[in-house]
Amino acid sequence: MSGQRAGGPSPSAGREQRPGRGHRDEVHAGDVAGQLNWLRAGVLGANDGIVSVAGLVVGVAGATTDRTTILTAGIAGLVAGALSMAGGEYVSVSTQRDTEKALLDLERWELDTLPEHELDELAAIYRSKGLSPDVARQVAVELTAHDALAAHAEVELKIDPESLTSPWQAAWASFVAFSIGAALPLLAIVLPPQTWRVAVCFAAVVVALALTGWISSRLGKAPVRPAVVRNVMVGILGMAITFGVGSAVGTQL
Repeated sequence: MSGQRAGGPSPSAGREQRPGRGHRDEVHAGDVAGQLNWLRAGVLGANDGIVSVAGLVVGVAGATTDRTTILTAGIAGLVAGALSMAGGEYVSVSTQRDTEKALLDLERWELDTLPEHELDELAAIYRSKGLSPDVARQVAVELTAHDALAAHAEVELKIDPESLTSPWQAAWASFVAFSIGAALPLLAIVLPPQTWRVAVCFAAVVVALALTGWISSRLGKAPVRPAVVRNVMVGILGMAITFGVGSAVGTQL
C-alpha cells in the first residue's frame, strides 16, 4: 500500500490532466459579447413590454371598465411599443457597428502604412500589462505574425473583428421579447372579471418581473436579489402611478 502511494499517480495529477467543470464552462470574449448583446436586448424588451403595457392598460382600467376599450388600448400599445423598441435597437446597434467598422478600417490602414510603429505600440501595451520588455516584444511579434489585426483590435479597441455586434439580432430580440412581455399584462387585464382585473394584472406583472429579473441575473452571473427587487419595484411604481392618473382623469371626464 505504501509503495502504491509513493510510486503511483497522485490524486492531484489526475485532476491536473482533467480540467474542472469551471474550465470547461468558461466562455471567451467573443462569446460573452454576443450573449450580452442578446441578453441586453431581450431583457430590456421584455421588461419594457411588461411595464409599459401594464401601466397603459391599468391606467385605462382606472378610467373605464369597458373591456373593448382596454383591449384596444393594450393592443395598440403592444404593437407600437414592439416596433419602437425594435427600431431603436436597430438604430443604436447599427451606430455601434459602424463605429467598430471605422475603427477596424483605421487599424488596417495603420498596420499597412506603419507596421513597425504598430509593432512597437503592441509591445508597449504588453509591457504595461506587466511583461518584461523582451517577452512583450516576442509576444507582439508572434501575435502580429499570426493575425495582426486581431491582435491590435483585442488589446487596443476591445473588439473582435470576427464577432461584431448585429443590429438585426438586437432588433428581433427586442421585438419578440417586448411582444411576449406586453401580452402578459394585456391578457391579465381583459380575461378576469371586472372586479378582479386590476388585482390580477398587478399580481401577474409582479411575478413576471421577478422572473425576468431572476433570468437576467442568472444568465449574467450577477446577484439575484438586487435584479429581482429592482424589476418588481419599478413595475409596481409604474402601475400605481398610471392607475392613479387614470382614475383621476376618468373621474373628471
